[in-house]
Amino acid sequence: MRFRQVHLDFHTSEKVENIGEEFSKEQFQQALKEGHVDSITVFSKCHHGWAYHPSTANETHPHLKFDLLKSQIDAAHEIGVKTPVYLSAGFDEKIVERHPRWLVRSKEQMTEDAPQYDHPHYHRFCMNTPYLDVLIKQVEEVARNYDADGIFLDIVGENPCYCPTCLRDRIDGGGDPYDARNAWAHARQVYAAYTAGVNDAIRRIRPELPIFHNSGHIWRGRRELMRVDTHIETESLPTGGWGYDHFPMSARYIQPVCADMGMEFLGMTGKFHESWGEFGGFKHPNALLYETALDLANGAKCSVGDQLHPGGKMDAATYRLIGTAYASVEEKEPWCGNVTGVADVGLLSQESVFAAKQDGGAARSFVLDGDVGAVRILLEGHYLFDVIDLDFDFNKYKVIILPDSITVDGRLKEKLKDFRGKILASGLSGLDENQKFVPDLGAEYVGTSAYQPTYLSPEFTLKNLLPSCYIVYGAAQNVTPSGNTLGKLVDPYFNRTAREFCSHWHTPANPGDTHAGITAGKDGIYLCWDVFGDYAAKGSLAVKETVFWCLDRLLDGGKTVELQGFGAQGVTTVMEQSGENRYVHHLVYAAPVKRGRGVEVIEDIFPLYQIQAALRLPREIKNVSLAPQAERLDFTQEGGVVRYTVPVVDCHQMVVLEY
Repeated sequence: MRFRQVHLDFHTSEKVENIGEEFSKEQFQQALKEGHVDSITVFSKCHHGWAYHPSTANETHPHLKFDLLKSQIDAAHEIGVKTPVYLSAGFDEKIVERHPRWLVRSKEQMTEDAPQYDHPHYHRFCMNTPYLDVLIKQVEEVARNYDADGIFLDIVGENPCYCPTCLRDRIDGGGDPYDARNAWAHARQVYAAYTAGVNDAIRRIRPELPIFHNSGHIWRGRRELMRVDTHIETESLPTGGWGYDHFPMSARYIQPVCADMGMEFLGMTGKFHESWGEFGGFKHPNALLYETALDLANGAKCSVGDQLHPGGKMDAATYRLIGTAYASVEEKEPWCGNVTGVADVGLLSQESVFAAKQDGGAARSFVLDGDVGAVRILLEGHYLFDVIDLDFDFNKYKVIILPDSITVDGRLKEKLKDFRGKILASGLSGLDENQKFVPDLGAEYVGTSAYQPTYLSPEFTLKNLLPSCYIVYGAAQNVTPSGNTLGKLVDPYFNRTAREFCSHWHTPANPGDTHAGITAGKDGIYLCWDVFGDYAAKGSLAVKETVFWCLDRLLDGGKTVELQGFGAQGVTTVMEQSGENRYVHHLVYAAPVKRGRGVEVIEDIFPLYQIQAALRLPREIKNVSLAPQAERLDFTQEGGVVRYTVPVVDCHQMVVLEY
């Protein structure tokens, strides 16, 4: 896979004329050169359903007078740029009125756009109808007739459907066609049939062709969904609904899974101020610098989304913007390919556990608060971590985190019994079906606390706060200690109700009503609150620093990276390039701010100076240098700890440690 990709949207209504008339090979090539682009995804078929080339399997856009797809492919290949080809699989607006029975339907028989009267939108097609045969012929035509470098299929995934075909199939199968679990099970079968049909069609013609099926999110714990792809493209536009939490959380899952499966992956952001389809929207160049740096720091290649004007002329301002980031990426590529991540902590994802239990789709969420809060805390504490599912080797990690709601049964119970490291559990995590803690965490379960919020009184000192009683908004559990008590749960005098309330917000702590809140046993530490979901919702310093203290106790001096002067918004990773006999230490820094109503943007990037780093590594280090600057750094190595000072981090700095 190439490092510097563009995903060139071209969703163009039949109401727009003069399609592609401003296309120029020279102008197209010049934009790609200015953008430092080495791969561009171009369109065979858009959401409106039109083909941008002569077609017998589809219908060419009525106002297109030449083969735009071939012209783009030929122009790109002439300057060494690859051209994966895009087909909208789930949308085909031009045939909606011809075949309404092929559309995905809700239980209420509503189509996907039905609630959007104020913003008319596309309709999704069901792959359990003759529409799939139509789509496969369109895919075959591209694979056979064009020198594509891959096939990208969009708007796909497991979608419970209540169209006539799906209802009939479930009735014939003997189940309740309206039962949610039956609908989800059937959706999985339909999606599997779709991917098998499309992949087989492509491989009969071009067996080597890369294929990716895009559903907008890679579901943790569903590796079978990744196996239908040849590589992974992680769609994650921070300002487009994904937020800046989404990519780090996804990447720390996808990178080790892809390494295990022998696949590559890329991070897909956009040049837009908001999201896909925004004409005239631009983010600050510093945002793209930061987002592509995050890709590299997490072992990913890069993709930036753009949208071509109907006239076919590339927007010069866009490619100057992209080129700012991609010039930097191009310099850094030698240190960013064929890497594996170093991790101390494995965060067992809530999403992955719910997916493994196949609970009728409850895991289909971009954000599960326990996952989000845990990732934020790990990033802000500069811990090296992977987000893991039940297929990971737990013994790769020194600590496993079970966030808030990871109850234990079957396979997880066996994996925890075999785990040789330590466990950090919170809330209901660690309990089995008999409400007994499977690992020894120094506690016996009593029941859910009758109070919310409650208070935390640690028996240790937090780094940036003086001793006190700290509010925790998340739900709490009552336990009795069977090991060491490290902190107390303090109840309020009463819950706030219409008849009983005190002060403006919540009732103060009752010093005479305390219980064990943090306990330690031989297998790890237990926190009785949903601390990770609480941090996602509230961002409490006391909660974060409590988790830091617990993690550091469990790591017992074994934390791989210690940094001074880097700040909570700094992101750090360590990747090993074993083929080059070196580690690459990434330091990435920027601070998102709010603009408008809830839109996070990155505008100003301030350099950080004199970052002191200490890395605990198992190999003798021979040389430490900055990349790509090739400037040597003074370092020491004693007791397995390598120490050096990074002179400046201006958005992204790599440090190379050769062994």
